[in-house]
Amino acid sequence: MTLNKKWLLGLMLAAFVALLAACGEDEGASDDNNEETETTQEEQTEGEQPEAPEPDLENIPDVVAEVNGEKITKEDFETTYQGQFQQMAMQSQMTGTELDQDQLKKDVADNLVGQELLVQEAESRDYEVSDKEVDQMLTDLAEQNQMESKDKFLEELGNQGMKEDEVLSQVRAQLKVDKLLEEEVSVEAPTDDEVKAEYDKAVEQQESAETEQEIPAYEDVKDQIKQNLQTQKQSEETQKLVDKLREEGDVTVNL
Repeated sequence: MTLNKKWLLGLMLAAFVALLAACGEDEGASDDNNEETETTQEEQTEGEQPEAPEPDLENIPDVVAEVNGEKITKEDFETTYQGQFQQMAMQSQMTGTELDQDQLKKDVADNLVGQELLVQEAESRDYEVSDKEVDQMLTDLAEQNQMESKDKFLEELGNQGMKEDEVLSQVRAQLKVDKLLEEEVSVEAPTDDEVKAEYDKAVEQQESAETEQEIPAYEDVKDQIKQNLQTQKQSEETQKLVDKLREEGDVTVNL
């Protein structure tokens, strides 16, 4: 994996970015797509799998965007784009739908702008970050990446070109963003009715697709649905904060 100066921070902010992208896809999708997707998958099974697309990185400007004077470089953009492209390309092959790279480029640029706005706002406030908090986040990241310790995690990042002081700086920045979101983003927990409605919607969609996949019992998945809804609400409120910061700031996107 090629790393750039914002790679680690981008990794830790990826959850909210990915969810926002997923929400956009859900809004654009409809139940009518289920039947079309099923047919497409059957056709692919009978024939050859479609050739995997290649990322289109031609004509990317040296400065993709400027956020209150801070530049988002071509290197920053390309590293993030390639990671997002790989995920979307796999999804595109599975569903048989064409990947819109122009839209993906816009989404990636907007996400990088959003990340930068959050970091700048967090840095402008008097948040204190302790060494203990930094150590805990490094330990958590090591576990998420299936490494035995934070030292091994730092060593691996060093092998990939990131100096320890750079990593620690980005971890502190992320912890400040966490404090910013904790202060500015407040949502109520999903109600039982909301959770049940989401489950019923998923069951209806699966039944209309006429797949043989077994539908799990409500009691088995209600906690996961509740967590997903909570994350979605938090992400929607985070996006509102990003939109507010963008409106108040000086942002130029050159794509």
